[in-house]
Amino acid sequence: MTGATPTAVALTVAGSDPSGGAGIQADLKTFSALGVYGTAVLTALTAQNTRGVTGVHAVPAAFVGDQLRTLLDDVPVGATKLGMLGTADVVREVAAVLAERRPGPVVCDPVMVATSGDRLVGQDAVDAIRTDLLPLAALVTPNVPEAAALLDGPPAGTVDAMVEQARALLGLGPDAVLLKGGHLDGEESVDVLVDAGGVLVTRRPRVATSATHGTGCTLSSAIAALVARGVGGPGAWESVVEQARDYLHAALGAGESLGIGSGHGPVHHFVHRW
Repeated sequence: MTGATPTAVALTVAGSDPSGGAGIQADLKTFSALGVYGTAVLTALTAQNTRGVTGVHAVPAAFVGDQLRTLLDDVPVGATKLGMLGTADVVREVAAVLAERRPGPVVCDPVMVATSGDRLVGQDAVDAIRTDLLPLAALVTPNVPEAAALLDGPPAGTVDAMVEQARALLGLGPDAVLLKGGHLDGEESVDVLVDAGGVLVTRRPRVATSATHGTGCTLSSAIAALVARGVGGPGAWESVVEQARDYLHAALGAGESLGIGSGHGPVHHFVHRW
């Protein structure tokens, strides 16, 4: 096509969620809600609903690589979001393609445990994320349990411990770390953003809701969408992270209005649309 204005494109590399609240479904909804054309490479099928995960079927690593290379041969990608990669072989294959093709800044959400508490990846995959993937990430966005798994230590129980762990994660190679404190107790949700420029601790009132399915996927894909649009990114994370948090905060607040499922329902990705 010639003469057309290029459309901002974001890519999600993640697993599928049949209930539509997390994984590639949540990512593509978020991309669309924020005005970005979404592309997707599938790494795993899951059997899950709002109550939990009952099975995971991994896509062979070589075919994940085929999906990525075929897409990137044709479509220019402005930012890439990584979610659930499933196996160590898939992690290493994705890392190899990212190093080879460099499809925009990489926002890595190291998905390891579902909202329901179900473990989604094995220890070998955690090790591969730590050694092969984090050095390629512009931003990594773990929650407290994921940070603990990556650092092979106990979960942070205080904001000071979060800052310490975020700095330790930065030492593993990403350009920046956003450690999400939603798992901590208290009336506020505390996030810690760390990069070479320093530490930023942000606090927001905690949203009282059961509609928390896919919150991590939604936040990281919102960041990737905004980066694809040129809103922020490497060297300017504070602005883009705050705008992504604004979007998630509104989506969380409206999630229960959807009435989806009988467990942890999804956030309302199109809260500003309908």
